[in-house]
Amino acid sequence: MKVLVWALIAGFGLLSLGCSSPQTPVVSAAPSAPVDQPPAAKPATSPLAEFVAMGPIVVEQELDVTSLRDGVVSELLVDVDSPVRKGQLLARLDDRQLVAELEAAQHRVRSIQADVNNWESEVKVREVDLQRSEQMLKDGIETQQQVDHDRYNLTATRYELERERENLMNAGSSLQVIELELEQTRISAPFNGVVARRYVRQGQRVAAGDKLFWVTAVEHLQVRFTVPEQYSRSLKVGDQVSLTPATGQGESTSAKVIHVSPVVDPASGTVEVIALLGKQSLFRPGMTASIHLPKTS
Repeated sequence: MKVLVWALIAGFGLLSLGCSSPQTPVVSAAPSAPVDQPPAAKPATSPLAEFVAMGPIVVEQELDVTSLRDGVVSELLVDVDSPVRKGQLLARLDDRQLVAELEAAQHRVRSIQADVNNWESEVKVREVDLQRSEQMLKDGIETQQQVDHDRYNLTATRYELERERENLMNAGSSLQVIELELEQTRISAPFNGVVARRYVRQGQRVAAGDKLFWVTAVEHLQVRFTVPEQYSRSLKVGDQVSLTPATGQGESTSAKVIHVSPVVDPASGTVEVIALLGKQSLFRPGMTASIHLPKTS
C-alpha cells in the first residue's frame, strides 16, 4: 500500500514539472544601425624644403687659340691676364720668307697686268685695221686676201689677250694663297675676353695645331647645375635663383634661368638647368657656386 502511494506521488510530481516548464521562444536581435564614419582626410602636401645645388661657372666663349701653320714664335704681344679685344694681335710667327714671296707675287701680278693692258691695246689696233681693210675692199682699193690677213691677226691677238688674262688670274690666285699664309702667322684674339693661359715662349718652334693661348670671355657668365625631377617642375625660364660661392665666403648674387632641360636623366633622375649671371657678378669662369632654390609648395 505504501509502495502504491509513493508511485502516485512521483507520477504527480513529474506531471507538474512538465506543465510548468514551457519552451521559451528565442528572439534574434535586430542588427544595429551603422554608425556614420567621417571621410578619411587626404594627406596634406608638405612644401618642398629649400634645395641647394652645386655647379660650375662657365662662359659660352672660351677657346684654345692654336697655330694654323708651322713656324717660330717671333713676337709675343700679350701675357696671362691681359684683356683683349676681338681681332687684337696676340703673337706673330716668323714671316720673313713669306714677305719675300709676297713681294715677288705682287711684282708678277703687276707685270702680267701690264701685258694684259698691252694686248688689249693691240686688239683695238687690229680691229681698226680690219675695219679699214673691209672699207677699202668695198671701194675696190684692197684685196680680199688683205682683209683675211687682218681678220686672222685680230683673232690671234684676241687669243693672246685671253691667254694673258688667264695668267693674270693664276698669278692673282697665287698671291691670295701667300697672303693667306702670311695672315696665318698673325695670331689674333677670336673674341673679347682675357688671356687665361699662355702655352708658348718667344723663339719657340710650333707646329700647326699647337696651342698658343687660352682666351676666355669674362661677360655673359653662366652657371650649370642639376636638380631632382620634383624641383624642376617649379622652375621655368625667367625665374631668379640665388648664388653664393661654394667656399661660403662672399656675397650672394642672383641669376636668371635661361634653360630648363625637358629631358630627365634616367640614370640620376635629375634635370639640367642653366642660369645667366648679371654683369656685376664677382664670380669668375671656373669657380663653383652654390645655387639656392626657393621653397615651393
